[in-house]
Amino acid sequence: MSTAAATEFETVIGLEVHCQLITKSKMFCSCSTDYSGAAPNTHVCPVCLGMPGTLPVINERAIEFITMTGLALNSEIASFAKFDRKNYPYPDLMKGYQISQFDLPVCVGGWIEVHVEGEPARRIGITRVHMEEDTARLLHRTDAVTGEGYSLVDVNRSGTPLMEIVSEPDMRTAAEARDYLVRLRQILRYIGVSDANMEEGNFRCDANVSLRAWGAPEFGTKVEVKNMNSFRAVHDAILYEEVRQAEVLRAGGRIPQETRGWVDERNVTVSQRSKEEANDYRYFPEPDLPPLRLSREWVAQVRLSLPTLPDVRRRQLVELGLSDYEAASLAEDALRASYFDATREALQGEPARAAKLAANWVLGEVLRWQNTTGRPLDALLVRPIALAGLITLAENGTITGQVAKEVFETMTTTGRAALDIVSEGGLAQMSGDAELREIVRRIVAANAKAVEDYRAGKEASIKFLVGQVMRETRGRANPQAAQALLASELGND
Repeated sequence: MSTAAATEFETVIGLEVHCQLITKSKMFCSCSTDYSGAAPNTHVCPVCLGMPGTLPVINERAIEFITMTGLALNSEIASFAKFDRKNYPYPDLMKGYQISQFDLPVCVGGWIEVHVEGEPARRIGITRVHMEEDTARLLHRTDAVTGEGYSLVDVNRSGTPLMEIVSEPDMRTAAEARDYLVRLRQILRYIGVSDANMEEGNFRCDANVSLRAWGAPEFGTKVEVKNMNSFRAVHDAILYEEVRQAEVLRAGGRIPQETRGWVDERNVTVSQRSKEEANDYRYFPEPDLPPLRLSREWVAQVRLSLPTLPDVRRRQLVELGLSDYEAASLAEDALRASYFDATREALQGEPARAAKLAANWVLGEVLRWQNTTGRPLDALLVRPIALAGLITLAENGTITGQVAKEVFETMTTTGRAALDIVSEGGLAQMSGDAELREIVRRIVAANAKAVEDYRAGKEASIKFLVGQVMRETRGRANPQAAQALLASELGND
């Protein structure tokens, strides 16, 4: 909590996350959800346009995805759920109401464990996870001639399957809220139900923030903050609200229940409208959709389809002998963790050593390739078994570490095997043979100043000479062998 409010007030935070599912079709019709880059209003039909007389049909895949999400979040999966109409007039709502869920959602309860550095781990409760449809998208414009503002409606997004994940008001700091979102996004990506990208708008968060006096049993009046499109924005908006609300309360004012928007350019929240209550939406059961009946057998089958989740994966990696940092970095992404596992399994030898070698390469060269190219790991031409072959060549002394990195670069662009690249390029390591000794003698003859410094007691000069040998041999020389030969050569003069 900010120092401006910490001594008098406790912050209470709850998050509402809307997450688009990556189904092929929309929630209640067969229109494609692959509308990215498409012309406005081209992925539409009478159902998602809200035309009178049309009938929605439930997307079974979306129900499977929300069930997977509930199981991953430790929720109870309802055996009976239903859809409701949430009534409110807004230009992006084609029917004048949204098909959502109210009193009988698919998933009830659950929790996520957050880990803020320097603090003990805490469980943040999940109230519910319910299914609904996304709205259309409003595009705000200004007339170039008159200067008047107007809005256009793109219905391509309307009807996309949307999960709402509602937390309990259990968070107490902006850092906890950010970690909650990071871990929630990680889980959604692990189980493959959503891209969960805030910048692209398929993972959207509203924060409910209130203050209360320390020790007070009742919550203060909550303010809902919207328009946050990054984890940093959520964090900073909560910090801003802490300070703003504390100043109002300290001055004897009252916090109104309202919706505020985050203005990223100014780092402030601004009032938008008074906050609606549930009865303002006039919920009633959706008459055009049957209730959902989820059998225990079906839920058990869905549970079996879940992959190993991030927290479990981290613990498994630590048990292999990796550090907490290495385990967290590998488990951060499901593809990365799987790539590591396959590389480790392809390596021969002692398990802990194989794990360490695989981690070093995946978190080193492989991750560097991803960061440089901006491409996903499944686009990498170097498959795990090929990487294991390269690591083995470096480990058994066939090539040096420097050459191994160069060979990896070639593998990323050609997909060829490491041994083929080494053989054809003449990249095998040189050691104490006549060829290396001849190179050492040339380096000594060409670097009189470094030789003089070394003989004058500046032992670091030999490192420079080793570097020259490595440069001359294009990394093929064994550094230890090169240093030994240099010391011998310099000592014989």
